Amino acid sequence: MSFTQLLPLTDVTACCEPLTDEAISAENAEKLARTLKVIADPARLRLISMIAAQEKAEACACDLTEPLGLGQPTVSHHLKILVEAGILAREKRGSWAYFSLVPGALDSLAALLTSNALAGATR
Repeated sequence: MSFTQLLPLTDVTACCEPLTDEAISAENAEKLARTLKVIADPARLRLISMIAAQEKAEACACDLTEPLGLGQPTVSHHLKILVEAGILAREKRGSWAYFSLVPGALDSLAALLTSNALAGATR
């Protein structure tokens, strides 16, 4: 998958209603699936978690390589995918890059997967 095929979360939430509100179209399912694939990678999930768990919910790329157990080029690749998908923000400080969660990005994605309509139903 190339970076240009990734869809920022803001675009996914604009195109799609929560899955339980109405049947999702084939086109919107493709868009949502591409975004879900971004976070379906174990290394990317760990990066999101590691960054969110930091004191200021941000981390320098230099501090992510060793705990993740992957090489710098691989970590940089995963970070770039998360930034282009709209999940992480990147800020350059001197020669270092710092990453943080885009406010609301994961909440927006979670809202598409919610089952609010089913919450009141009895089983």
